[in-house]
Amino acid sequence: MGKYSVNQEVLLIRSTSFLNEELCKKDDARNDSSLFDNERLEEACWNGLLQARLPEIFWDLPGKLFLWQIKEATSFLVLDLGEAPDDMDSHFSIVPYSFVSTQIHN
Repeated sequence: MGKYSVNQEVLLIRSTSFLNEELCKKDDARNDSSLFDNERLEEACWNGLLQARLPEIFWDLPGKLFLWQIKEATSFLVLDLGEAPDDMDSHFSIVPYSFVSTQIHN
């Protein structure tokens, strides 16, 4: 049996109270208002936001997941996690722009 690699996408919707609470905590601790919300959210993700707030994403996996890429969309961030960097096939993506365009063409 061949080795398989785990890759995940996580969508973080910017306007949720879940994220706003985390950003407010970080902002109070740092007192840095020079960054915009998008930049603060992205920085928080690179600094371990997912591991702290959503540890169940990382449980019971054969390998270790790393954050490889953060893509910015209009109202959300797409986080690409995996054991190694890999391009996600758009047929398996949870990004709304991917499957909406596929449905339109069908």
